[in-house]
Amino acid sequence: MELKLILEAILFSAQKPLSTKELREVFAGAPEHAEGEEMARALRKIKEPELNAALEQLTREHEEAQRSYRLVCVAGSWQFVTQPEYGPWLKSLVGHKTRPPRLSQPALETLAIVAYRQPIIRAEIEQVRGVAVDGVMQTLLERGLIEQVGRAEVVGRPMTYGTTAAFLEYFGLRSLEDLPAADELRRIVVEKPPTLATTEPGLATAPPEQLALPAEEKPAEEPGTPADEASSDAVPGAASEGASQ
Repeated sequence: MELKLILEAILFSAQKPLSTKELREVFAGAPEHAEGEEMARALRKIKEPELNAALEQLTREHEEAQRSYRLVCVAGSWQFVTQPEYGPWLKSLVGHKTRPPRLSQPALETLAIVAYRQPIIRAEIEQVRGVAVDGVMQTLLERGLIEQVGRAEVVGRPMTYGTTAAFLEYFGLRSLEDLPAADELRRIVVEKPPTLATTEPGLATAPPEQLALPAEEKPAEEPGTPADEASSDAVPGAASEGASQ
C-alpha cells in the first residue's frame, strides 16, 4: 500500500480541505483502528516533508491523467476540486451557490497594495493610491480579506494590515509566495512616518527632558541673552508651536 494512495483515500473522503498538520493527526490516530495493520503503525509518526512529497507526486499524476478533478493546495490545505469546464453539470446537480459580489477596481487596487507590501499602515496605502481608502478598507475587512496584524513602531502607533487565509482562498493561492511578480509595485517609494524617539535602540520612548530639538528647530537667541541661558530655557516643541501661531 503506497503512501500517496492512502492520502488520496483520506482527501477523497474528507468533508473539508486538510492541512499537513491535520493529515499527520489522521496518521497518528490510524493505529487505533488498524487491527494489526503494520503500515498504519509504520506511518504513525510520518514527517511533513514525506507528506508533501507524496502530495506533490499525487498532484502531478492527476494532472497527467487529465481527469475531471485535480488535487490542489489552497491556503495551505489540500483538497480535490473538479475542473472548471464541468461546472454546468455540477451546478445542475447541487445548485448554484451565490457568491459575494465581485470586488470593485478600487478594492482590488487596495488589496494588491496590502498583499505585496504587508504589513502596511493606512497612510502608506493612501500614499501609493493617492486617494483616501477608508471605505475600501472597511469593505475588505468585512469580507475577511485583510485583517489588523499589529501596530507600527512610528509616532501614533497606527494599526498595520495584512492579508488573511480567506484572501488566499479567494484567489486560489497556496501561499503569498504564489503571488505574481509585481516588482514595480514593490519599488514605489513610500515615505514612512517618523519613528518613536528613543534614547537607545530597543528602549521605550525617552522622557521629554532627555529629548533635544534638531539644530534647525531650536529657537533663535534673543539679543543680550547668554547662550547657555537660552539653551536651558528651550522647551521641546517650542519652535513648532511658535510657528503654528
